[in-house]
Amino acid sequence: MSLFIEKETDTDFSFDEEALAKEVTDYAIEHEGFPFEAEINLTLTDNDGIHAINKEYRDIDAPTDVLSFPMLSYESAGDFSKLEDNYDDNFNPDTGEIMLGDIIISVDKVKEQAKSYGHSEKREYAFLILHSMLHLFGYDHMTPEEAAIMEGKQTEILNEMNILR
Repeated sequence: MSLFIEKETDTDFSFDEEALAKEVTDYAIEHEGFPFEAEINLTLTDNDGIHAINKEYRDIDAPTDVLSFPMLSYESAGDFSKLEDNYDDNFNPDTGEIMLGDIIISVDKVKEQAKSYGHSEKREYAFLILHSMLHLFGYDHMTPEEAAIMEGKQTEILNEMNILR
């Protein structure tokens, strides 16, 4: 798996954010049984940077904690059976990896929300990456039923990884 990280802002976390991002993305891929080598882009930005992206792509004039831009379409969340049908559209010809998508995280929101929720920045950062990975696998939280599935997976995976509140 290739994880490309771009830092648009200082992170000054007390943990290795690149190693944790790799650990969470690898674990999510394994947990969900994603059958291909994947390529993921992670951008770490500040509130101003994510605000601009949120306004441009979602027409929401405010910063958010994380944005996910999946490159793949699924018939149902977590169903990877049809991905190879669109080989030319989904795979990077140079690496053979499937282009899973982009994750954009506001470092400012990681810090704010960790303090607000009373847990570590490490836990908040891992949660946001995992949340976004589930979006890249087709999961969503637009209905109560979808939210229950996604939240259950988030809790299960973070507990298995021993990244607790």
